[in-house]
Formats: sequence, structure tokens, C-alpha cells
Amino acid sequence: MRGLVMYEDAEILALNKPSGLSSQGGRGQVHTLDELLWAFAKPGKARPRLIHRLDRDTSGVILTAKTKPGAGFLGKALMRRAFSKTYLAIVTPGPPDPKGGVIELPLRRDEQGREAYMRVCAADHPDAETAVSRYRTLAQASGAALMELAPQTGRMHQLRVHLAALGRPIAGDARYGGALVVNGHAVPRLMLHATALGFPHPAGGTKRLEAPPPADMAQLISTLGLG
Repeated sequence: MRGLVMYEDAEILALNKPSGLSSQGGRGQVHTLDELLWAFAKPGKARPRLIHRLDRDTSGVILTAKTKPGAGFLGKALMRRAFSKTYLAIVTPGPPDPKGGVIELPLRRDEQGREAYMRVCAADHPDAETAVSRYRTLAQASGAALMELAPQTGRMHQLRVHLAALGRPIAGDARYGGALVVNGHAVPRLMLHATALGFPHPAGGTKRLEAPPPADMAQLISTLGLG
């Protein structure tokens, strides 16, 4: 767990979460980041508290609070959308048209057995939730593009569903139609990485934390000629 720490001070602890590790418990989830935070608990004190989540297969910056007042402060900041989140994603078969813009498509939760999906729906659907994502193309090559994504709302699977709705699903996203092979190269996992997080700090001012893509994603970016 110490190897995941990317920043720590008296109030907060930020981790660079690997792909494949669930943020919190859910259906069938036994080993989660939330449980592993006990490794940072001080004698007689609570463990750090998760402020937000990342999908299990998404890597990148995730923030925790080390104190109860800090957790309350950051939780309220998140609710009023004072956080700025930036993601990197590889999509196929190329960049969207236009190459940058805003996606405003309401989403609804769809339960299928033990699995949960998000679906684009009409704004007047009884279960509709507002969902807004900003995007821009950073690079493109044959059959793929590297995207920078900034969700303005925090719906489950939001970026994945929004890009799939544009016909540009994220590579490795089998759930929403993402390619598992790009130009003859196997995609090892969901190619979505939370690369930066900006937020107001409980002690005052603002903080921005950045994490470069992990080795498997960086390798695919290079192999596809996107970096």
C-alpha cells in the first residue's frame, strides 16, 4: 500500500490506484481499496476515508481524508462540484467528430441480474440523471485516438457510456463495446486513467495532483503511435 501513495500531509492521503482494485465493496468484492486503508490507521484513530470512487478497472488518482473534519470538508466540496477531474482514454476507431466538445446525455441505471449498467436515456425518463462530460482529442493515429476527458458530473460509468454513445468506446471496455484488439495489439484492460485531480484543501488553498499513465497504458499509447 505504501507504494501506492503519491501525496500525504496532515489532512489528506492520495493514492495512485492500480487497475483491477475495487474502490469499495460491492457485489462479490472482497479485497477493496477501502479495506486496505486500514494499513494507514494510527493506533486509536480511524482509517483514512475515501472521498470519491474510481471504477475497478480504472487506474489513477484517488483521494482520502485522514481526519473526520477533513472528510466533511472534502465531501461538501465534491457535492458542490469544486473538484476538477481529468482522465486519459484510448478510444477506437478514431477521434470523435468534432474532436472536442461537451457531451450532455442523461443516464439511467439498468440492473441486469448481478450486474449494473448505465444507459443513455431521454431527459424525461423517471430514472434520468443529468450527465455532462467535456472532451478533447490529444492525438490520433490509424484506428485509435488519445482523449482527455473531464466529467462535470459524477455518474457511474459516465465517461465510458458517453464515449460509447459517440461511437468511440474506450479500448478494453468489453461492457460497453470497447475493442479488445487495436491494430493487432491486444488491449490488456480498460484504457481509462484518472491522471489529475484538483480540489480545495481542508487547510486552505487548492491542490492539484497528477499521476502519469501506468506502464501498460503508456506502452499501448506508444505502440499505437499516440504519444
